[in-house]
Amino acid sequence: MSEPAYDALPELGTLGVPHAWDVLPASLGTLSRLSPDEVVHAAGLVRTGEVVPLNLSLDAFDPPLFGRAAVTHEVFPHDRNTFEDTLGSFNPQASSQWDGLGHVRAREHGWFGGTTDQAEVRERLGMHHWAARGIVGRGVLLDIAAHWERAGVPHDPFGGDPVTAEDLAAVAAEAGIELRRGDILCLRFGWTAEYRRRAAAGDDMPSAVKAWSGLSGAESTARFLWDNGIAAVAADNPAVERGPGTREDGSLHRRLIPALGFALAELLDFEALAASCARQGRADFLFVGVPLPISGGVSSPANAIALL
Repeated sequence: MSEPAYDALPELGTLGVPHAWDVLPASLGTLSRLSPDEVVHAAGLVRTGEVVPLNLSLDAFDPPLFGRAAVTHEVFPHDRNTFEDTLGSFNPQASSQWDGLGHVRAREHGWFGGTTDQAEVRERLGMHHWAARGIVGRGVLLDIAAHWERAGVPHDPFGGDPVTAEDLAAVAAEAGIELRRGDILCLRFGWTAEYRRRAAAGDDMPSAVKAWSGLSGAESTARFLWDNGIAAVAADNPAVERGPGTREDGSLHRRLIPALGFALAELLDFEALAASCARQGRADFLFVGVPLPISGGVSSPANAIALL
């Protein structure tokens, strides 16, 4: 399928942000790039049969980030010999999660596709569309933290450092990976590992997440992801893009979700995957994500695995 280049896309009103509202189907956005041919190719990447879960536990963050509610969990007897679970105060974004297309709007211009009515958005863009399709394709690990370590570049996952399009291209080149249409880009900044290290050391974690390293919010990042045909971007930090951002760069979330229809995943656990990829001398694998089939949902637990 041919798509216009980023620089050929129309701009979104007065925001000056290119959009793909007339290019991609509203319900799937960039997930429509996961064609059957791409899935078949990705399935051929399973060579050792190793299965690597990519999810943190639902209660991995205590308290959850950004004031989100912590999940409550009760096990209770249904009858004399049967027990069941109840989850309460369950925010799907409290741990490893997908941002749905109903998660962010572009001010008065609305959500992806131009819808401005929230009830209509939940129907047209709800997570149930992604759940009905599944998220399956070639995963590509760009281990940015390891790249910087090998290069001797000081790196603090909590430092707010920007990762540019040029950085992504350099990491991919070092890994010997040529990005292709339909790739699910997995970005390891080392954030979740550092969070767990600090939490284990008794650090004051709520105050420690005021900044984190991640993708630059600049237009060049959106151009790189669009023109390389990326189907989804998954990261091990809280927002894919760095935080806090800058006024001159703008919001990558706004560029990617309501304007371009990108699927984003945050707070994934790539530590075991990075070790396995390094051991096998590879960076690509079969990625499988199964969003929660909740009608009208704007987010979902990641429920993701890698198969090598």
